[in-house]
Amino acid sequence: MPLKTPLRFGLPKGSLEQSTFELLGRAGFSVRSSNRGYKPYINDPELDARLVRPQEMSRYVAQGFLDFGITGKDWIQESGHKVEILCDLAYSKATSLPARWVVAVPQNSPMQSVRDLQGKRIATELVETTKRYLAKHNVTAEIEFSWGATEVKVPELVDAIVDLTETGSSLKANNLRIIDTIVESYPQLIVNESVYADPEKRKKLENIKLLLIGALNAREKVGLKMNVPKGVLDKLSTHLPALRNPTVSPLADPNWSAVEIIIDESVVRDLIPRLKELGAEGIIEYPLNKVVY
Repeated sequence: MPLKTPLRFGLPKGSLEQSTFELLGRAGFSVRSSNRGYKPYINDPELDARLVRPQEMSRYVAQGFLDFGITGKDWIQESGHKVEILCDLAYSKATSLPARWVVAVPQNSPMQSVRDLQGKRIATELVETTKRYLAKHNVTAEIEFSWGATEVKVPELVDAIVDLTETGSSLKANNLRIIDTIVESYPQLIVNESVYADPEKRKKLENIKLLLIGALNAREKVGLKMNVPKGVLDKLSTHLPALRNPTVSPLADPNWSAVEIIIDESVVRDLIPRLKELGAEGIIEYPLNKVVY
């Protein structure tokens, strides 16, 4: 039975926007938005999407302006607002690696550890989390909020920065060196606590969670189909551990079987020639949208 009122779904605007749309697409939710639109279209009448800055997402979800949303673990911790966390979503702007908030200093700086930040001036967007980090290490420093372009502020304006990175390439390009990681962050699917307490809405949210995780599971996997002579099936399983649990189906020719497997995409390049050598024919590789365990 459809929900009486659509759930207000907060999508992260900015660096995570495109990768989030792509993930939702693989999960079965087509999302379209204009360059200036804050109400993207989503092909599910039970969802009413909004584009919101990740920094504000947990506040709007906690206060009930949004029913649920996707935002980074870092911004949830920074805001301190209480929300229900449904799951981690292991994707980021450009890679599958978690984003990291790191302490960075100029390459030629004598600072080597958090203790060397005592009495220094630090610029960051993640002010509250940085304060907690310094307090944990009994370090006192001046922390100023940065409105962006944080990398260019050292060493002329500040002594160090706390900034977000995936690969560290931007920091290196600005002649900066990482001395510590404060927090690693993946996006998380969060929901308003009262919304999650509603059984019908919770069911919808759990279904969305299932589809999103299924899409992430499939991200680096592919399917292979092939025809294999029955006489070499055991040999295939012995030589190729990935085939220990294939799906095997009979063909019209009783001497052949159809074999189907799901494997990591990274091994396909070496695997297909080996399969051919072992007697497989009609090998087909196909992409996957979702793998639900």
